[in-house]
Amino acid sequence: MDAIVVEGLRKRYGPVQALDGVSFAVREGEIFGLLGPNGAGKSTTVRVLVTLTTPDEGRALVAGHDVAHEADAVRRSIGYVPQESGIDRFATGRENLMLQGRVQGLGGRELRRRVDELLELVGIVDAADRIVGGYSGGMKRRLDVALGLVHRPRVLFLDEPTTGLDPEARVAMWEEVGRLAAQETLTILLTTHYLEEADELADRLVIVSGGRVMVEGTPAGLKAELRGDAVQVELANGQVDDARRVLALAGAVETALADGRTLVSRVHDGGQALPGILRALSDAGIAVASVGVSRPSLDDVYLHYTGRDFATEDRGL
Repeated sequence: MDAIVVEGLRKRYGPVQALDGVSFAVREGEIFGLLGPNGAGKSTTVRVLVTLTTPDEGRALVAGHDVAHEADAVRRSIGYVPQESGIDRFATGRENLMLQGRVQGLGGRELRRRVDELLELVGIVDAADRIVGGYSGGMKRRLDVALGLVHRPRVLFLDEPTTGLDPEARVAMWEEVGRLAAQETLTILLTTHYLEEADELADRLVIVSGGRVMVEGTPAGLKAELRGDAVQVELANGQVDDARRVLALAGAVETALADGRTLVSRVHDGGQALPGILRALSDAGIAVASVGVSRPSLDDVYLHYTGRDFATEDRGL
């Protein structure tokens, strides 16, 4: 059974088409990634699914309830961890959870037991009675997740859960999400613009761009569809257009600019193709600062389906 069904969602904000026919389904008990650069439509999709906004067109079901016609039932079935923290930084972690539980209609021994359980689950027992203002960024984010779990939801929405965290805290949050999915028997929809996050966590994912779903599948399956290797060429003198032409003549495909002077291309066999590529660039008088070869990544998947490099588009370049 599907925990989330999205069919043809469209949403416009003035001149901006935020969603342009988004459709996908999330199975019960899986971690599903909604992946795309900033402004791709991820957060708008989540806002529709958690009943914070209504679509202009289309239909969506969450936990079997229509988001437009059964909003109260949807809200009772879900937990939502938005990008912006909802915690009270002047209260303790325990007080935040107790308040959230009361808002959800819990109380007494049941609530105290659930709060203790969640403090243990997200690993902040030792800080439970400290003021949240003194928590680290990672601890605050774990408390945010716990707030979304107080009422034992069937579906948990995590909207960019690791934005603003340092790399160590981000990896710790990944471990936390995986553990939660197993221990709480949850369906989790995760939005992220971190490719490695989706690769690490998602059982399946969709890649969105410009308010549209570009492709859907498992991370491993999507990468396996791209045969060959990725070749990264950092140019010493910025001759980008000339280098593109040389790479195409040398057999490279789907070349994209990853930053101001680094080109990324796909080739059939990186080890065999690289000497010829370097020789062709040298013959054309194009200086190379560094080169690299790697197996296909989700960035390569994004490039294949959108014609743009994810890192470049995410920075709005």
